Amino acid sequence: MDRATAPSRPSGAEGGFGPLRAFIAVGAVLILLITGFAWHSVDSLISSIERIGGLGLGGGRDGAVDILLVGVDSRADAHGNPLSNSERAMLHAGDEVGTNTDTIVLIRVPNDGRSATAISIPRDSYVDIPGMGKGKINSAYGATKEAQRLKLIKQGVSEADAEQQSTQAGRQALIKTVANLTGITVDHYAEVSLLGFVLLTDAVGGVDVCLNNTVDEWMSGADFHAGRQKLDGPEALSFVRQRHDLRRGDLDRIVRQQVFMAQLVGQVLSAKTLGNPGKLKNLSDAVGRTVVLDDHWDVLAFLHQLKDLTGGQVSFETVPVADLNDTTSDGESVVRVDPKAVEAYVAGLVDGRSADHGEPTIDPASVRVSVFNASGVGGLAGQVAQALRAKGFQEGLVGNYTGPAITGSRVLAVNTSNPKAKAVAQALGGLTIVPDASMSPDSVSVVLASDYSGPGSAVSRMFDFSSGTSSTATPVPPALPIDAGQNGPKCVN
Repeated sequence: MDRATAPSRPSGAEGGFGPLRAFIAVGAVLILLITGFAWHSVDSLISSIERIGGLGLGGGRDGAVDILLVGVDSRADAHGNPLSNSERAMLHAGDEVGTNTDTIVLIRVPNDGRSATAISIPRDSYVDIPGMGKGKINSAYGATKEAQRLKLIKQGVSEADAEQQSTQAGRQALIKTVANLTGITVDHYAEVSLLGFVLLTDAVGGVDVCLNNTVDEWMSGADFHAGRQKLDGPEALSFVRQRHDLRRGDLDRIVRQQVFMAQLVGQVLSAKTLGNPGKLKNLSDAVGRTVVLDDHWDVLAFLHQLKDLTGGQVSFETVPVADLNDTTSDGESVVRVDPKAVEAYVAGLVDGRSADHGEPTIDPASVRVSVFNASGVGGLAGQVAQALRAKGFQEGLVGNYTGPAITGSRVLAVNTSNPKAKAVAQALGGLTIVPDASMSPDSVSVVLASDYSGPGSAVSRMFDFSSGTSSTATPVPPALPIDAGQNGPKCVN
């Protein structure tokens, strides 16, 4: 089975160049709306926003408002009008045709007024797309839209009507894809186009960022000196879309986006952007041209409901990744995510945090986990230990389980409320925590039975992938925590 034999009872073990990644812009609009700007300015800001219906939103009663924020690679504005040649040149948009949603974020706003959580989904996550099969999540919108457009054209529908109807189908497909992956019911939808990122950044007078090292990466256009600096819209676009020459690729790009958004929120709040007539006009113009919201979203009522949101604080998270550099049988590079692990992770950030009344998040690096194999599957404990290391946990003992027979996989801890045990259970797809009074408060152990299908299992490694995919996962080091309440920009690579 595994490389070591455990004690009879595990009781003493210590526990590519891409277009806009524009969720920053959408998030900026949302956070501006929910963090208490002058109420008399709301009407002018939201009156020109493009509204859409029929998206199949809402229906969840989970104690929060769940908002899907989408950054769209589009060569048109929110009303379908093509960008001017000068705007396209400014954005380095190119002439390619298509619609990818290369930035996808869920923002969870609890109904009890606690601070919001923004959860990023990597653009290359390989997922089930309704009606399309397996594919990268950033293609759900565009692939569905194009397939539907061609179908409508063949049926004799006009180009304009086919464009409108297929765009709707693309949005619906993305909403369903995200809901299926995360287990979250999407209540509201917000979308921003390529141009929106630049206009919104410039509307607040530029945003401060900080880099640990000098950057010169031609594919994104990122060319910046080390240290703190203020970026205008086009410069910021290059800053947040760089992924080459970054250790974690797209995940580090997500970190760039998150720190940028956190700083943008802080600058807007401190500078009272919405109390400045000139900045307010620029912001209103930017929102009107580039933002789309669902038509059932009563923004004014939502604002009043959330006016006590704690100081504009927003925490930023990224869904767990099983393999950052996986490939499909035809050689396509993808990010492998385990839907069970993602759903458990999101539930832990949301429902688990609510149930625990704000219990602080556990740093995986502070948890040492021992893993024991009772499944009869050779090497399973080692594979799961590797998966836990990739999530940032420390490795304890790894070996075979020789204790009393068990009927299901479990996490062992001194009691079921142990926060470290909860973190491990969540990371492994929601395992049951079983109390063991013989264990110390700092000890966490995992016992794997034949039912285990979480991270590190054969099912997880092969989930919807053919035998042509890689068998060794690329470790994904955890990112540092980010929030919107810090003083000054967080320095990044």
